[in-house]
Amino acid sequence: MGKALDNVYKHQSLAYKYFLYLVSVALIVFFFPKGGKFKYEFQKGKPWQYENLYAPIDFSIQKSTDEIAQEQLSIRNTKTDYYNFDASIVSSIKSNVQKELEQLATSNAYSARQQRNMLNVGMAVIDSIYAKGVFENSPGSNSIVLVRNNEAIPMAPNDFIDLEGAKRQVSLQISRSNVVDKAGLENTVQSNIKPNLFYDETLTESALQQELSKISYTRGEVSEGRLIIAKGEVVEAENFKILNSLKEEYESELWQGNNYYYIMLGYTILVALVLIMLFLFLKRYRNEIFKNNNKVTFIFFNILLMVLATTLMVKNNESYVYGVPLCILPLVLKNFFDARLGLFVHVLTVLILGFVVPNSFEYIFLQIIAGIVTILTASELYKRANLFISVGQITLIYIIGYFAFHAIHEGNLENIEWILFGVFVLNGLLTLFAQPLIYMFEKLFGLISDVSLLELSDTNSKLLKKLSDKAPGTFHHSLQVANLAEAAANEIGANAMLVRVGALYHDIGKMEKPTFFTENQVTNVNPHDDLPPRESAKIIIDHVIQGIEIARKNNLPDRIIDFIRTHHGTTLVYYFYKKQQELEAEVDDNDFRYPGPIPFSKETAILMMSDAVEAASKSLKNPTFLVIDEFVEKIVKGQMQANQFLNANITLKEIEMVKKILKQKLTNIYHLRVEYPE
Repeated sequence: MGKALDNVYKHQSLAYKYFLYLVSVALIVFFFPKGGKFKYEFQKGKPWQYENLYAPIDFSIQKSTDEIAQEQLSIRNTKTDYYNFDASIVSSIKSNVQKELEQLATSNAYSARQQRNMLNVGMAVIDSIYAKGVFENSPGSNSIVLVRNNEAIPMAPNDFIDLEGAKRQVSLQISRSNVVDKAGLENTVQSNIKPNLFYDETLTESALQQELSKISYTRGEVSEGRLIIAKGEVVEAENFKILNSLKEEYESELWQGNNYYYIMLGYTILVALVLIMLFLFLKRYRNEIFKNNNKVTFIFFNILLMVLATTLMVKNNESYVYGVPLCILPLVLKNFFDARLGLFVHVLTVLILGFVVPNSFEYIFLQIIAGIVTILTASELYKRANLFISVGQITLIYIIGYFAFHAIHEGNLENIEWILFGVFVLNGLLTLFAQPLIYMFEKLFGLISDVSLLELSDTNSKLLKKLSDKAPGTFHHSLQVANLAEAAANEIGANAMLVRVGALYHDIGKMEKPTFFTENQVTNVNPHDDLPPRESAKIIIDHVIQGIEIARKNNLPDRIIDFIRTHHGTTLVYYFYKKQQELEAEVDDNDFRYPGPIPFSKETAILMMSDAVEAASKSLKNPTFLVIDEFVEKIVKGQMQANQFLNANITLKEIEMVKKILKQKLTNIYHLRVEYPE
């Protein structure tokens, strides 16, 4: 029955991986921009490496974005401004001027003839000024069209007159007249002058858009069969524009009709091949990760996240594709797993994105180099300065790489797109988001990072303080084991921070009954003396189960709980087993055996050796180097004979290195001092 359940679980796990694989391939292909891929790669300033290229179809030469923008700017700078003529204002001004002149004539007792003369001159001046109209301020454009009685009348620059100019004209014309009161007439007319030409923004914008819509996005045609470029010919400015036009025409035509299905099939096969490489790598070199569906899901989730972000950027504005912080991927994976896996996944992701990004060779080159720099420079991310230094180096690599490619393409350092430097800096700033992202991934996938390990290693944490108060001997023992295990892990290249934290918490189950463990007994009274050996063994064994329960209640990560579960493996509680044998002939050793499992990693194996050596070393009397050497060899040999390291990926050479460190550390602990005279 047990084997059947194991087979079901194994097949279920494998079925989930197949499902994850198929869904990932489908999503990535779905994310890709809907367009074909031009079958030739070319770069400005480099030779054409293929055979002579003849135009396969008739197509138009597309203008560049800069050319179109220049034409649009030219039209905007020379646009025509439209003004409306308000005739009612002139009538209102004449009416007001007539009334004020009548009052002026009455108050000064002018004759009817003088009054009529002033009125005629004033009206003539007004008609003269408003013949074309008066602006409030001089127009900013030389191209003006006056809309009057539904008729568009172009105005010459010398026809423009603003409010101040109109008043000067009033003064000039009245000064030449023969009216009786020039000053009075001038003041009356000037005080009533108002602008009657008003800017029509709606009509102006409509006319502008109409002119912009007339811009042609092409400049010339290329007929089918025409030689576009010969083999070995350098791709220069004109050829580069023609090739780009052919590429756009080819890709837009390719994605139509039955071609769509072939393109989808091609993308699917290529993406599937890349992801198969990932599965093969995990199966061959990271089998413990391959067996863990949660970790496999986490890796695929990160790949999909980067592919989605990049393809969205390509669809919206491919010029800013380097703004996507792709180096977050190796940073995160290195933090949770190892550098080799992080770089491998990063390279595969870049290969997938190479299908859709512009200048794929340049993109792949820069991103792989940046990924390598990330792996080489990013270490101990729990130290904030390290992340900032790493991000600075990544940004510098992008900038240097861009300079190099620009020099190759252009043959000079002119026309550098300085905005790309801002994009690279933005990329670096977004890469700093790796820290909060790591925290979110910890909570979402139940993983553990170096930052969390550093927090857990604080001996002032709530749980370790509780251990120190309830079981001070166990707490001191855990500190000693942590020091031994950390040194051994550093020696063989294991995760020293992880094994240290695991050592600090491995015996927290002893808090339940601390006095039943010798390190916490402060008197000569031993509670085991009043208990049968089988019951005493059960209390000792139960500290593993109780430790797991305490760890879960305090939300310790599973990777730390693994150390609690495995630090005794399936070894015997040998002392009480022997005592029971003195009482009865046949003893079931399962009653005196820890439940396991046995260690399944280098780190848990190191903890088992360090814990056993440190605990047993308390019984040493007058230790010498030879005694310590034999003592460590005996304990580790016993564990190996009990097959406790079969599932751990630790080699015999590494076990020898661990034993060497344990001997050195114990020698330092028990070194003899010169006796000082009293």
